[in-house]
Amino acid sequence: MNEIKSDIPYQAISCDLHSQYELAIMHKNKLFLTWRNKEGIVTETDISPVDIQIKNKAEYLVAKKHGKTDVFLIRLDHIIEMNVF
Repeated sequence: MNEIKSDIPYQAISCDLHSQYELAIMHKNKLFLTWRNKEGIVTETDISPVDIQIKNKAEYLVAKKHGKTDVFLIRLDHIIEMNVF
């Protein structure tokens, strides 16, 4: 699992939004996410959330693409939009 390094300090997300991610993990919901990666490129894709981890004082959503086994990290404060389906 690749760790994302960012020079931008982590901005805590709201407790409500954090709870939404946790519920999606517990209920095994599929999510459609829009986020900005460390290079500033906006990505949109559907994912399966697996876990939330803390690394280097930042929170990350551990996710995998549908039908894939490899997981990747998305920094929570880089997520622009989330839709559950």
